[in-house]
Amino acid sequence: MSHRSRIPELESIEWKGSKSVADYSRTGRDLARDFAWELHSSADELQAILSAQKGHPLLLGLDVKIRARRVAAHLRRAAEGQVGVAAALVKLNAEYKRQFVAPAAAAKAKTKTKRPWEL
Repeated sequence: MSHRSRIPELESIEWKGSKSVADYSRTGRDLARDFAWELHSSADELQAILSAQKGHPLLLGLDVKIRARRVAAHLRRAAEGQVGVAAALVKLNAEYKRQFVAPAAAAKAKTKTKRPWEL
Protein backbone atom coordinates (compact mmCIF):
# COMPACT_ATOMS: atom_id res chain seq x y z
CA MET A 1 0.00 0.00 0.00
CA SER A 2 1.32 3.43 -0.84
CA HIS A 3 1.96 6.04 1.80
CA ARG A 4 -0.09 8.71 0.11
CA SER A 5 -2.11 11.00 2.28
CA ARG A 6 -5.78 10.19 2.42
CA ILE A 7 -8.53 12.79 2.33
CA PRO A 8 -7.69 14.91 5.39
CA GLU A 9 -11.28 16.05 6.00
CA LEU A 10 -12.44 12.45 6.42
CA GLU A 11 -9.28 11.10 7.97
CA SER A 12 -9.44 13.56 10.87
CA ILE A 13 -12.85 12.30 12.04
CA GLU A 14 -12.47 9.79 14.88
CA TRP A 15 -15.11 7.12 15.29
CA LYS A 16 -16.56 7.82 18.73
CA GLY A 17 -20.30 7.56 18.33
CA SER A 18 -23.37 8.88 16.58
CA LYS A 19 -21.96 12.36 16.11
CA SER A 20 -18.87 11.03 14.35
CA VAL A 21 -20.97 8.91 11.97
CA ALA A 22 -23.11 11.96 11.16
CA ASP A 23 -20.01 14.15 10.70
CA TYR A 24 -18.35 11.58 8.44
CA SER A 25 -21.51 11.21 6.38
CA ARG A 26 -22.01 14.97 6.06
CA THR A 27 -18.37 15.70 5.21
CA GLY A 28 -18.19 12.86 2.68
CA ARG A 29 -21.44 13.99 1.09
CA ASP A 30 -20.17 17.56 0.75
CA LEU A 31 -16.90 16.36 -0.79
CA ALA A 32 -18.74 14.09 -3.24
CA ARG A 33 -21.07 16.91 -4.27
CA ASP A 34 -18.14 19.27 -4.79
CA PHE A 35 -16.32 16.64 -6.84
CA ALA A 36 -19.45 15.96 -8.91
CA TRP A 37 -19.87 19.66 -9.64
CA GLU A 38 -16.21 19.94 -10.64
CA LEU A 39 -16.45 16.94 -12.98
CA HIS A 40 -19.63 18.21 -14.58
CA SER A 41 -18.26 21.70 -15.19
CA SER A 42 -15.01 20.21 -16.52
CA ALA A 43 -17.03 18.10 -18.94
CA ASP A 44 -18.68 21.24 -20.32
CA GLU A 45 -15.32 22.99 -20.66
CA LEU A 46 -13.69 19.97 -22.30
CA GLN A 47 -16.53 19.58 -24.78
CA ALA A 48 -16.32 23.26 -25.72
CA ILE A 49 -12.54 23.07 -26.22
CA LEU A 50 -12.67 19.87 -28.25
CA SER A 51 -15.58 21.13 -30.37
CA ALA A 52 -13.53 24.14 -31.42
CA GLN A 53 -11.02 21.98 -33.28
CA LYS A 54 -11.19 21.62 -37.03
CA GLY A 55 -12.93 18.61 -38.44
CA HIS A 56 -13.60 17.26 -41.88
CA PRO A 57 -14.41 20.18 -44.21
CA LEU A 58 -17.30 18.40 -45.92
CA LEU A 59 -18.96 17.63 -42.58
CA LEU A 60 -18.73 21.27 -41.41
CA GLY A 61 -17.20 20.24 -38.08
CA LEU A 62 -20.09 18.00 -37.11
CA ASP A 63 -17.76 15.02 -36.72
CA VAL A 64 -15.63 16.90 -34.17
CA LYS A 65 -18.67 17.96 -32.16
CA ILE A 66 -19.92 14.38 -31.97
CA ARG A 67 -16.53 13.08 -30.89
CA ALA A 68 -16.20 15.86 -28.31
CA ARG A 69 -19.60 15.01 -26.86
CA ARG A 70 -18.64 11.33 -26.63
CA VAL A 71 -15.40 12.16 -24.78
CA ALA A 72 -17.12 14.59 -22.38
CA ALA A 73 -19.82 12.01 -21.67
CA HIS A 74 -17.30 10.03 -19.64
CA LEU A 75 -16.75 12.98 -17.30
CA ARG A 76 -20.50 13.47 -16.99
CA ARG A 77 -20.91 9.79 -16.14
CA ALA A 78 -18.23 10.15 -13.45
CA ALA A 79 -20.09 13.17 -12.07
CA GLU A 80 -23.29 11.12 -11.87
CA GLY A 81 -21.34 8.47 -9.98
CA GLN A 82 -20.26 11.05 -7.43
CA VAL A 83 -23.87 12.12 -6.96
CA GLY A 84 -24.57 8.46 -6.19
CA VAL A 85 -21.74 8.44 -3.66
CA ALA A 86 -23.27 11.48 -1.95
CA ALA A 87 -26.65 9.74 -1.78
CA ALA A 88 -25.07 6.57 -0.38
CA LEU A 89 -23.41 8.57 2.39
CA VAL A 90 -26.77 10.06 3.38
CA LYS A 91 -28.16 6.52 3.49
CA LEU A 92 -25.19 5.46 5.66
CA ASN A 93 -26.22 7.86 8.40
CA ALA A 94 -29.91 6.92 8.13
CA GLU A 95 -29.13 3.20 8.27
CA TYR A 96 -26.81 3.68 11.26
CA LYS A 97 -29.61 5.45 13.13
CA ARG A 98 -32.10 2.75 12.16
CA GLN A 99 -29.85 -0.16 13.16
CA PHE A 100 -28.06 1.18 16.24
CA VAL A 101 -29.58 4.37 17.65
CA ALA A 102 -33.28 3.46 17.50
CA PRO A 103 -32.89 -0.01 19.10
CA ALA A 104 -30.72 1.44 21.86
CA ALA A 105 -33.27 4.17 22.57
CA ALA A 106 -36.09 1.62 22.54
CA ALA A 107 -34.21 -0.63 24.95
CA LYS A 108 -33.51 2.30 27.26
CA ALA A 109 -37.17 3.37 27.20
CA LYS A 110 -38.26 -0.20 27.87
CA THR A 111 -36.19 -0.44 31.05
CA LYS A 112 -37.55 2.87 32.38
CA THR A 113 -41.19 1.75 32.36
CA LYS A 114 -42.56 1.00 35.79
CA ARG A 115 -43.97 -2.36 36.47
CA PRO A 116 -47.35 -2.58 38.22
CA TRP A 117 -45.82 -3.90 41.43
CA GLU A 118 -43.23 -1.11 41.64
CA LEU A 119 -44.11 2.08 43.47
